Amino acid sequence: MATVLFGGNPTPLAGKEVKVGDKAPDFSVVAKDLSEKHLSDFDGKIKILSIYPSIDTSVCATQNRKFNEAASSLKDDVVILSISMDLPFAQGRFCAAEGLEKVITLSDHRLADFGLKYGFLIEPLRLLARGTVVVDKDNVVRYVEYVHEVTTEPNYEAALSVAKSL
Repeated sequence: MATVLFGGNPTPLAGKEVKVGDKAPDFSVVAKDLSEKHLSDFDGKIKILSIYPSIDTSVCATQNRKFNEAASSLKDDVVILSISMDLPFAQGRFCAAEGLEKVITLSDHRLADFGLKYGFLIEPLRLLARGTVVVDKDNVVRYVEYVHEVTTEPNYEAALSVAKSL
């Protein structure tokens, strides 16, 4: 079982850690309109999965702003899926208030299906750890970052560079 630091405290992650070269597991999450969404709904696209604990924290807000801004420099075949345990209403409120229209917010609150299949679930807190996963058009994982200290930002440039190279 992998661990990350959350405010300096070692915290175990539940689920199966994904690695570069793995077939990306399909997962079930909730969209802002409360419909069920799956990774497979984005087949044929390059997918940047931006994972974070809570939209109501400054680092998570920054992560969403930065990926939303970066989306304008990406090709049309790239989508940014912003995934947390937040309720879809909170994600929608934040994006509306911030004018973020390029990230697709998805909530893992119902089943923790994404968190468990990708190894990002901080089970004791029922939050997702921070990280980024890039999945190519054939649903192969091409980049993975589990941010070691959850309260710090991911390496945006590394993930974006991989996505742009695909």
